[in-house]
Amino acid sequence: MEDEEMEKKVQQYLQRKGFRLTELALQEERNRLSTSAVSDVTLARSDNDPGRYHDGYSRLRTWAYSSLDQYKHELLRVLYPVFIHCFMDLVTEGHMQEARSFFHKFREDHEVMHSRDLQKLEAVLSSSHLEEMELARSLRQNKFKIKLCEYSYELLLQYLQKTQALVVLGVINEHITFEAVSPGQPSLISDDADVVALIGTSKDLAKQINQKEVHWGELEDSVEERMEKALAESDKVEAESKDAGTEDNKKRNAEGGKQGASLKKSKKDKLVGATGKNIRTETSMVSVAPRVKPELTLPTTPVEVEQSILEDLRNRAQLNSVALPSVSFYTFLNTHNGLNCSSISHDGSLVVGGFSDSSVKVWDMSKIGQPAKTSSSQGDNGSSQGERMSTIDEGKRPYTLFQGHSGPVYSAAFSPFGDFLLSSSSDSTIRLWSTKLNANLVCYKGHNYPVWDVQFSPVGHYFASASHDRTARIWSMDKIQPLRIMAGHLSDVDCVQWHVNCNYIATGSSDKTVRLWDVQSGECIRMFIGHRSMVLSLAMSPDGRYMASGDEDGTIMIWDLSTGRCVSPLLGHSSCVWTLAFSCEGALLASGSADCTVKLWDVASSTKALKTEDTKGGTANRLRLLKALPTKSTPVYSLRFSRRNLLFASGALSLNTL
Repeated sequence: MEDEEMEKKVQQYLQRKGFRLTELALQEERNRLSTSAVSDVTLARSDNDPGRYHDGYSRLRTWAYSSLDQYKHELLRVLYPVFIHCFMDLVTEGHMQEARSFFHKFREDHEVMHSRDLQKLEAVLSSSHLEEMELARSLRQNKFKIKLCEYSYELLLQYLQKTQALVVLGVINEHITFEAVSPGQPSLISDDADVVALIGTSKDLAKQINQKEVHWGELEDSVEERMEKALAESDKVEAESKDAGTEDNKKRNAEGGKQGASLKKSKKDKLVGATGKNIRTETSMVSVAPRVKPELTLPTTPVEVEQSILEDLRNRAQLNSVALPSVSFYTFLNTHNGLNCSSISHDGSLVVGGFSDSSVKVWDMSKIGQPAKTSSSQGDNGSSQGERMSTIDEGKRPYTLFQGHSGPVYSAAFSPFGDFLLSSSSDSTIRLWSTKLNANLVCYKGHNYPVWDVQFSPVGHYFASASHDRTARIWSMDKIQPLRIMAGHLSDVDCVQWHVNCNYIATGSSDKTVRLWDVQSGECIRMFIGHRSMVLSLAMSPDGRYMASGDEDGTIMIWDLSTGRCVSPLLGHSSCVWTLAFSCEGALLASGSADCTVKLWDVASSTKALKTEDTKGGTANRLRLLKALPTKSTPVYSLRFSRRNLLFASGALSLNTL
């Protein structure tokens, strides 16, 4: 009697506190221990019967698909985690034949959304494979977060209580957490990007991280800001002098002459606006972003570099949804599938390629088509052992060859002014090269596994790397050890990108998340969840507020760094998005993909819509695709906007896609 009274009190307490799942679990445990007959077929089976997984998932699937259309798309989200863990439980218990049958019977339910994961799990043939597979370990160790409205959540609880489905209830209790997004109104189907995500064992991990403050503005007193102010002042003085001259002409000329002069002036103003040399509008746009003090000690900028930037700003083209950029595409020929990466300098004068034979090759665009020189002299000091640089060899090489890595080169990046080059390799090292001396300067060792990506900071001197060892690291050119190590991703860190104010770096990972890290503290201050496959590319907007990320499935997502929310998903590519780039004023986003296209997206209209709807609680419209630029048969490896807003692109001709 005492035990029964205690159970009643515990049940009343759970009901009073609203712990519905715990109450259900208690009831199921009591029913399991009871000797009374249970009518449900699931409980009648023995614990070792593999059929209970098939029955449990099949019944849940039938119930979800027969639910009301208004809530069906939310309830279907529960199927994928249950399917995955039922399959892995069958494998773990040794029922391989039943596991394969279960997998192939129901995999079509999830083929569209989770094809990458299914391809990996299809290769599982034993429980040891699960232990060795990184994806399986990640699924076992971390929980799925599923967003449901409260009514959908109540429907699911009622189903579990009515059917007494122990298998499904066990998976949900152990591997799924739910987040209520609204009292009764279900979320839109178009918002499904981040409704099912693997976030870790803590339910509130991402929410806690995203509460931290982010100073997303531009650098205070940056070189470009000073140059823009100087250019604006010179334009103002020039305009005032022109106005004074025009007034003098008006006094001297007749009425007809006045009309002719004003007509010429209006035509000239239109011409200046069309060529983009009038940057007053752009300057006013840039000034909207807040200014942030740098947390790193920044290098000084040479005078000749400042003059070059000033000239570029003076000749910058103003881009928008009507005025699209000119594109210069560099195509690598006869690479024999050996080109792993490419990059272009800021002015487009140098192009680098990283190859599978461990070589790095740099082409000078100004020398393309010129007669080749036969000299192949190197410096008096020569090269150290294992590091060899050579220029044009007997008139046959139109490039500079850098050799030093002992494995395939996966990433290469120029410094902001083109005088240095970084390369990273599967040999777990990063090498710094001088493009003027054609020499290897430093070999940085710190990662334990292949380094997938390396990027210079916007001011040079500092750079960041991403590796298979699940970490990103920050380095400076004058130190051989990393300054910071960013650890927290659950899988490979595939790409890295600096924020425009150099106080943050963003990392994209095979764990399908993007993280933003504070450079000074090394802490993760934002976690962006929504991608359904590994994140391969990142880009920061010029004002520092927005970030774009592209994944293996061809989806691009625009994120607001201040709130951590997704502004808009971009659906248009049919294969991996390997590169992203914002235009200099931030109005356009360019994306390059393995589907052999470059696409231009209208960013300005969507971000303006977001700002106006923030106070109304609405959601912004999807970004508008302005233009798709297909290549003949060249996957796009890299994109870069020059300071004059010319878009450079590069890729290797692929005969396989013909």
